[in-house]
Amino acid sequence: MKRIVKIVLPIILLGIAPFVSAENQNKRLPLEDVQRFTTVISQIKKYYVKSVEDKDLFEDAIRGMLKGLDPHSGYLDVEDYKDLHASTKGEFGGLGIEVTMENGLIKIISPIDDTPAAKAGLRSGDYIVRLNNKPVRGMTLRDAVTQMRGKSGTDVEITVLRKGEKKPLSFKLTREVIHIKSVKSKVLDDRYGYIRISHFQSSTKRDMQKAINRLNQKVGGHIDGLILDLRNNPGGLLDSAIAISDSFIDNKDRDPKRLIVFTKGRIPGAEYKAVATPGDILKTAPIVVLINGGSASGSEIVAGALQDNNRAVILGTKSFGKGSVQTVLPLDDKRGIKLTTALYFTPNGRSIQAKGVMPDITVESLKVPEKAKKDNFTSFFEADLSGHLENGNSKQAKKAAKKAKSLVHEDYQLHQALNLLKGLVLAHK
Repeated sequence: MKRIVKIVLPIILLGIAPFVSAENQNKRLPLEDVQRFTTVISQIKKYYVKSVEDKDLFEDAIRGMLKGLDPHSGYLDVEDYKDLHASTKGEFGGLGIEVTMENGLIKIISPIDDTPAAKAGLRSGDYIVRLNNKPVRGMTLRDAVTQMRGKSGTDVEITVLRKGEKKPLSFKLTREVIHIKSVKSKVLDDRYGYIRISHFQSSTKRDMQKAINRLNQKVGGHIDGLILDLRNNPGGLLDSAIAISDSFIDNKDRDPKRLIVFTKGRIPGAEYKAVATPGDILKTAPIVVLINGGSASGSEIVAGALQDNNRAVILGTKSFGKGSVQTVLPLDDKRGIKLTTALYFTPNGRSIQAKGVMPDITVESLKVPEKAKKDNFTSFFEADLSGHLENGNSKQAKKAAKKAKSLVHEDYQLHQALNLLKGLVLAHK
């Protein structure tokens, strides 16, 4: 029976039993520390300026313990626990932005496609310094997230620091109910497929398979190759990321060493291996994967798996480097804790934590002006020569050239990925 593992950024949803070793069960808590803890509670209740409920003190204590471990561990109260499950199903309220805490500031991991954050122009790597004119420093991550959430249709002002900018940038965003469409697709240059995955959800594999079928129908057969765009994909469900990777890796010999990802933790229950299965949805057609600094967690798993299995060429810039596994341990029906229990590794044993996935070909995100200066050499072709001979298919050629010109201005990295894919297809044939 296949083991079911669900991870959000990535988070394993499991019970607590497998993670409690006999050694830890028999280890007693130090009496002196427990007494100091209870003394603090007693002093607060006795001397604090306002009356404080025991429930609030204990919840704050739990929250503080987990906050001190690392940026990704945390306490999930009733609202957090509810939001966690909502975010994996593809609909939640807010601005559509994945964030983490770094050096007392809120760092943007990635804005999600077609959300207020993405439309406003927020970028991966931006640091949020003010929310509604209130300084972020001193806020907890939960406090900041609460500030960004609110009723759909209401506004929130965000001030960010961005690398390369001399002054802080201000944005006014209108909150929406976020409906994440994780898969988008289109045909490029009549023969090549493009699939954009913005988030890994429970339906992503199914949606991607449908998208590939549609692409095949549009080209009247099979696409010659695929560009898989994982830029600014902050992660999602590990099961989904593994399934996407497995769709392209054909382990026809059922080799147990043909891995997609594996994890290592301090205790045996945190270790896990995902092995590829037979079958390749593209039937060995070449793949180019696009990544950038906003590609985190699940998208790094996919990029690393396809790279180490020599199934795709990775193009773009270094990914975010979120390579730790968070386990959600339920405390009761409505609350839980999110605890870092392991690091994950690519099939060749590379740790992604704080390092990221390095692309095979580095291509920065550039803005190519539509009207280049005359002294800027961009490209020179036969058609630019005075008195050149016309081609019998000049109309089709001009149409293709216009499309290519448009793409280089709209998305330079995608333009380069398409050029690379065309070369890989020729070599493959």
